[in-house]
Amino acid sequence: MQGEPTIKVGILNAPQVRVSLLQPYKCNALKETAAGPQTFTATCDGMIEWQGKHYSMLMFTSDTEDATFEVYDVTIGVNFHWERRETQRFRGNVMLIVENGGVTLINILPVESYLTSVISSEMSASANLEFLKAHAVISRSWILAQIDKHEHKDSDCEYAAFTQTADEIIRWYDRDDHVNFDVCADDHCQRYQGTTRQTTPTVEQAIEATRGLVLTDNSSNLCDARFSKCCGGVFEEFENCWEPRHHHYLEACRDSENASNFPDLRKEENARKWILGMPDAFCKTSDAQILSQVLNNYDQETSDFYRWTVEYSQQELAELIRNRSGIDFGEIISLEPLERGTSGRIVRLRITGSKRTMIIGKELEIRRTLSTSHLYSSAFVVETSEHDGNGIPGRFTLHGAGWGHGVGLCQIGAAVMSAKGYTYDKILSHYFPGATLTNLY
Repeated sequence: MQGEPTIKVGILNAPQVRVSLLQPYKCNALKETAAGPQTFTATCDGMIEWQGKHYSMLMFTSDTEDATFEVYDVTIGVNFHWERRETQRFRGNVMLIVENGGVTLINILPVESYLTSVISSEMSASANLEFLKAHAVISRSWILAQIDKHEHKDSDCEYAAFTQTADEIIRWYDRDDHVNFDVCADDHCQRYQGTTRQTTPTVEQAIEATRGLVLTDNSSNLCDARFSKCCGGVFEEFENCWEPRHHHYLEACRDSENASNFPDLRKEENARKWILGMPDAFCKTSDAQILSQVLNNYDQETSDFYRWTVEYSQQELAELIRNRSGIDFGEIISLEPLERGTSGRIVRLRITGSKRTMIIGKELEIRRTLSTSHLYSSAFVVETSEHDGNGIPGRFTLHGAGWGHGVGLCQIGAAVMSAKGYTYDKILSHYFPGATLTNLY
């Protein structure tokens, strides 16, 4: 790879997009400078209407590195419990295109500028330097690996992200959902909120100190370096969340100094004991100072994550599953794990109802089906109570572990490691065993 790459980030798709150009930009439609500051609204009815004319695509470019623009009503945390709208400011070029029944706004910028925002958006910009450096490396590795994967697709990499039979629905979600840009700006990919999140000299130092550094596997390929908020004590393996492909650097380990000391959580008895217990792990912490490094204000609205409990009445659960899945199961009789991954996360769950029985997976589909936003993780055990005499439970209690998919770097665990004095390379070798630090540009 020669030089620093440029990437396309999808900010939002909506019937109406309101933008303020805060400096002069060149517009491809006008072939001249659109003077800033200038606010306009792009609306879509098959074409983009702008300044009395209609276009299928508009591009605004600037030769100035500091050229910025604002976008109004950007939704963050889509379908999560902290979902909200913000006005956000970005650097770089702007593309507006018609797709998916609306106008998509895309920010085009250099990778290192993108990473400065990601690091400040995914966690506190005042976090420990070694933690920020570790996250800079994995965020850089992930985005470049996704671009490379998209550009070099072959038959060996083609897997169906959605399969359905009469009795089973298996669905997993990844960046392949995007066509006209490389990644989106929300949790589906990596949080990117432009210059809206305040950066610090420490973030800039972390980016500069690791500039061009990525993780590569034993074949010198870019690592698909994933991360989540809290693994719950043991890492999950890649194939249990996404396509059925094993990566040697994304294997099950305990999130502790003794990484090999953990039970086989694919076995139901072991998973139940593990989830209902409070085993030691790096990510088992209530240290407010450490948590503030990882959790932004809206993340801190989640008070329990290492171990958590969610309760539903029969009516609540039946309505929730019907609304989220589109399937009327009737009254819910049982939620039965059929397959668990290496962290205890459920990969395949059988939902038995009075009208219908169906198996669903993978982990994010399970989390989406069992919550109005997303369940913290699919690592849970179920307790039922208040039977009505007909074998129908009146109440379901889900006892769970962790926050997110649990693959790769555990952000809270990594923050604890950095607080204990681990350097970024040691943090990376813990969460990506066998991966190699490589200078790509």
